[in-house]
Amino acid sequence: MGVAAGTSVSASTSLRLAVKHYASDGFIDNVWLNRDDTNHREELSVRLSGAWTREQHRVDAAYYYIDIDNGYDGFSLDNSRDTLSDQPGRDALQTHAGRLLWQREADITATVQASVASTDTVYSYDEDWAYVGIAPGWEYSSFDQYQRDRDMQSIEARLEGNNAIGSWVTGVYWRREAESLARQYTYLNSPFTSEFDIDTAAIFGQVDIALSDRLSGYMGGRIEERRSDYADNASVSDHFSDTLWSGRAGIEWRPADEHLLHVGVSRGVRGGGVNANLLASVEANALDDIPAWGRFYRFDAEALTSVELGWHWRSADNRLNSQLTLFAMTRDEQQVKQSLTIPRTDGSTAFIEYTDNAASGHNRGMEWQADWLPTPTLKLGATLGLLRADYQRYVTAAGEDLSGRAQPQAPNTMGSLTFAWIPTSSLTAGLEFTYMDDFFFSDRHDTRAVKRELVNGHIDWRQGNWRLSLWGRNLLNDDYTVRGFGSFGNDPRKEYVVEPYYQFGEPRVFGLTLTYDS
Repeated sequence: MGVAAGTSVSASTSLRLAVKHYASDGFIDNVWLNRDDTNHREELSVRLSGAWTREQHRVDAAYYYIDIDNGYDGFSLDNSRDTLSDQPGRDALQTHAGRLLWQREADITATVQASVASTDTVYSYDEDWAYVGIAPGWEYSSFDQYQRDRDMQSIEARLEGNNAIGSWVTGVYWRREAESLARQYTYLNSPFTSEFDIDTAAIFGQVDIALSDRLSGYMGGRIEERRSDYADNASVSDHFSDTLWSGRAGIEWRPADEHLLHVGVSRGVRGGGVNANLLASVEANALDDIPAWGRFYRFDAEALTSVELGWHWRSADNRLNSQLTLFAMTRDEQQVKQSLTIPRTDGSTAFIEYTDNAASGHNRGMEWQADWLPTPTLKLGATLGLLRADYQRYVTAAGEDLSGRAQPQAPNTMGSLTFAWIPTSSLTAGLEFTYMDDFFFSDRHDTRAVKRELVNGHIDWRQGNWRLSLWGRNLLNDDYTVRGFGSFGNDPRKEYVVEPYYQFGEPRVFGLTLTYDS
């Protein structure tokens, strides 16, 4: 359920409130506990905003509240939507956030915005995915929980202006983030705690230039200083900093009214960090016995350089539109998800995820989308994405050489076809076919997601301020996988033989949505 309302308090002041609540039992049946809600969703969001204007000045203020209290019971030993866990977990978040913006419009427009946010999260799960007594003599039982408290403050100030040849913007930015972690785990003698603080300061700017009536260009850049401090109760303490730069430049050319060509080059960066999950597992899994494990507790910043060429074409009657983009990306010190699997004395295996750096990666591909109105009552659409993403040089912590291997979560082909029939102004019916190629789930193993072919549909009816929509997702009830593991065994009934485990996406779902707009 959701409701949103806005009103003008006076000629210069307006307010808006939006509240949305979502609840679901989920699509998991816990057959051991005889419950169908252990993977439930319970989510509430509240947004309150206001604006005040007077002459050249404008002030915007907003408050956000998000309360998510979801269950987490997604692991099945039998590769199904039936689980056996006796200690279902949680995936919860509570956020309070605020924003205040002041703007003065003139020949040079000045803007200052301040933001704050406080977020508490809980992530926990039944690590053995089963119940005590499932396989006496082989089984183990453990529960893992991560509690994080995050606080963020930021402020940005910018100046914008126009001149005879184009427009420009320049500004400064500052942000402080503080995160505390508390991990409670069956195999820890006492909770693991850590503190991680990040201070970021940056300057940025961009210039947009009109070279002619049909030719324009842009150039922008950003330089930031990022300082990080880490400390935990395992006597690990570190201070490190990065100077990062990013930017973009490009040209747009319109040779005719129906055509728009653009070429651009950009560089983006992602800051480095600390693998708190790995550090939190040292005591529990005797990682000090693994040679050189310490070099993986921290990962470096990543830089991505991208070149893009695009063509946008539309017919003279605007009934056919097409957009084509070709791109090539190079990723230096690419951040990748990795994992350690540590055998325990009880026969089970500890699974520890962390972030590592590959030496380099290369992505290239194509994106295309088109819309066509062959008749006033029929609208067709199509998308196609082709991607080739692989590692140029990468040797994992276990010494495995993945150079030339496809990157995970990177299907080679994606696409969709949409059909919309509009027989009257109040009735619309549509179908959507989507396709996704198979892909590796992880660098750690060769388990792959299966090809995904989904069909969605809807019928919408409008009358006055009312709208009624009957919709269905995954109409063919395809059992597609969204997550997979393949480097460990977790089933004591099979003496912990290594085998793949999968989590499945949403099954066939039908729904009815009623909307009223005044």
